[in-house]
Amino acid sequence: MTYLELINNVLVRLRETQVSSSNETTYSSLIGLFVNDAKRQIEDAYPWNVLGQTINVATSASVYSYSIVGSGQKFQVQDVLNVTSNVEMRNISFSEMNRYQNFATPGVGIPTFYAFNGVDNNGDTKVTLYPRPDGVYSIPFSLTIGQPTLVSESTRVMVPGTLVAQNAYARALVERGEDGGLNSSEAYQLYVSMLANHIALEATRYPEYQEFLAV
Repeated sequence: MTYLELINNVLVRLRETQVSSSNETTYSSLIGLFVNDAKRQIEDAYPWNVLGQTINVATSASVYSYSIVGSGQKFQVQDVLNVTSNVEMRNISFSEMNRYQNFATPGVGIPTFYAFNGVDNNGDTKVTLYPRPDGVYSIPFSLTIGQPTLVSESTRVMVPGTLVAQNAYARALVERGEDGGLNSSEAYQLYVSMLANHIALEATRYPEYQEFLAV
């Protein structure tokens, strides 16, 4: 569903007049806010496959701090590899990385560890590597990154649109109070049930989300 279709979907549920633009009325603008709030909540609930992105970091000799361009600050890490050396990268704590970089002489060689460390001027997360690269390495970060806030009316929501509409509807009921239809708690419980069903269905395709292994 597009952003405008979601707004109208919620308006119909509320027995309100549909609109031709997201900001046609103050109420449609409010529903648009609820739609974006719902989208973010659903994105945070599960690492949806549709939100997966791979962002490559290409190193240079002696440079050990890099921006993950396009990552923003809100994401989930699925996997990080040094594909040049066929090495799995291991995430370590900031304090451990800080000691590697500042105690004695930092090692130089094939990067095998990484730690997140701040953001750049564009708001993208920065990562520190260790050992410090001794050359060019390709390090793809497989991430789950939420879709930007919906603004354009033709933008299609990436997570399941039915969930976004139901969640936004429940939020709208809370805002205006009961009016003879579903009450807000019933609408929200319906959303929770729908969310659980969608997650359970998607999880059947990914064994890593079906079992827990001791490490």
